[in-house]
Amino acid sequence: MISDITIGQYYKENSVVHRLDPRNKIILTVIIIAMIFCCKNFLALALVAAVIIVSILFSKVPMKMFFKSLKSIIPIILFTAILNLFYVSGGKEWSFWILKISEKGIYTAVFMAFRIILLIVASSILTYTTVPTMLTDAIEKLLSPLKVFKISVHSLAMMMTLALRFIPTLIEEIERITNAQKARGADFENGSLIDRVKSLIPVLVPLFVSSFKRAYDLAFAMSCRCYTGGDGRTRMKQMKFGIKDIGALAFYAVSFTAVILLNKYFGALI
Repeated sequence: MISDITIGQYYKENSVVHRLDPRNKIILTVIIIAMIFCCKNFLALALVAAVIIVSILFSKVPMKMFFKSLKSIIPIILFTAILNLFYVSGGKEWSFWILKISEKGIYTAVFMAFRIILLIVASSILTYTTVPTMLTDAIEKLLSPLKVFKISVHSLAMMMTLALRFIPTLIEEIERITNAQKARGADFENGSLIDRVKSLIPVLVPLFVSSFKRAYDLAFAMSCRCYTGGDGRTRMKQMKFGIKDIGALAFYAVSFTAVILLNKYFGALI
């Protein structure tokens, strides 16, 4: 399950989405997330799903990458669906022993599960198609107005990107430590809940030690390369807002308008 987490990974490809301005991709991601939360019925949600599928096709990222990223959040999806299934009432109701399921509860459970899936897939497109360095520069550019309030925007963007970049590294480290402990006879699957929690200590301690060591090595490497932050720093690759970016923004704007119209004319079905 741990190895299925693909958050923060970059998939190298020469697609239209890869060539978009990183600042525009962040803006488009925010727009698509807003679209998902604005959906009030299945028609609007289906339209957002179609927009996301089109974006995936243009990105040329294999669908299996997105399915792999969804495996790790299946427990969250199921937990959310079950909560809505048994705690939302309305419409026809069916009773099973001490459990009650309503028609509205079934609808809401499916709707919320579908919404979470779209959120994860839409967010994954950004990280799959943008290298961490360009993502850092884009976040810094978008947050540059905060410099008026004496906020170190470059440091903030760097921390966010490094955290995202090292998620796959930490996942690999957890997998390696877990396999090493299993080879030494550690049991992570049997026993009571308390026993299984205690068995994680031999994994967490080496993980924290290696994480701090990796952070120190990174800081030392940046210091050796005379890294001083954003002041006076130049970039090898300049970001340019082109025709493709305008077209993508227009496509998402039209889609957002269509979602609002579907909500208006078909109403809230949950």
